[in-house]
Amino acid sequence: MPVTYLIKFQVVPERRGEFLELLEGVLDAMRNEPMFHEAILHRDSTSENHFMLYETWQSHQDVLDVQLHRSYRQAWHDALPRVLQQERDITIWEPMRSDRKQL
Repeated sequence: MPVTYLIKFQVVPERRGEFLELLEGVLDAMRNEPMFHEAILHRDSTSENHFMLYETWQSHQDVLDVQLHRSYRQAWHDALPRVLQQERDITIWEPMRSDRKQL
């Protein structure tokens, strides 16, 4: 069953560029993973250093056992203590319904 992660980041203002550059590299790489569904990065409209990532994968177990250990994530994980003001706020959600406008 798919699983969605809602991850909030409070970034050190002077490290905002580094944070975004590293995160974009991870997002670009994970887009090609077979268990990946989608990721949407949001910025708080009232704070340019507060971000929220909405990320959906096919399997929570795959994320734990495989995805978190991908080599393209290493620099990202190593940088988190330096670029964040506080620990990430991560919550896990199971989808119940999905609606999208048909284009």
